[in-house]
Amino acid sequence: MRLAPLIRQVRARCPMFARRVFGGLDWDPSKDVNKADMPSAYVVVLGDDADPSPSQNAIQQVVRETVDVCVEVFNADERGQISADVLHDLRAELWRALVGFKPSADDDPLQYDSSDLMLINRSKAVYRFRFYTEFQLGRNEAGFGLPLRPAETWQELEIDGLPPLEGVDMDVDFIDVMVDPNLSQTGPDGRIEIKTREDLQP
Repeated sequence: MRLAPLIRQVRARCPMFARRVFGGLDWDPSKDVNKADMPSAYVVVLGDDADPSPSQNAIQQVVRETVDVCVEVFNADERGQISADVLHDLRAELWRALVGFKPSADDDPLQYDSSDLMLINRSKAVYRFRFYTEFQLGRNEAGFGLPLRPAETWQELEIDGLPPLEGVDMDVDFIDVMVDPNLSQTGPDGRIEIKTREDLQP
């Protein structure tokens, strides 16, 4: 999942952060890396999980990508009572910004997953809000007369490289109608009674 569209969306739609929204692949809540004012948010891409392909002759998997928005707020008291109220308002802004948002044209809209307290000390509290989106790995069949989309898997790339099917040769060995009792009591007896070809190219 690309971070840039998510960061732009949160910056534009969550005014409480005052554009203090950053991103990365890893982030330690116990360190003050950017020394940013608070509240601030860090968008962190976690990874993905895939379901097995339901089809036997084509690979098409549903992939779920997960992203965390880690929010830092000032902690004015040891219990975090004031921070909890601020986080409640920030969560509402994040829901309005991200739930239903599509990071890319191929993604399903983002959905909310869960939240957790990551850190609390005398200076700050860090809370994680998790969102996810799903997409299909493996393209759908193109409509009649439409070009194929680019291959997404090795199977699709290999099939795209095959020459076009020009026709089908068929050999017919009847089961019972013309069985030769000298060769077999029941058919098929191994003799080809009919040969035919169906041309598919004009």
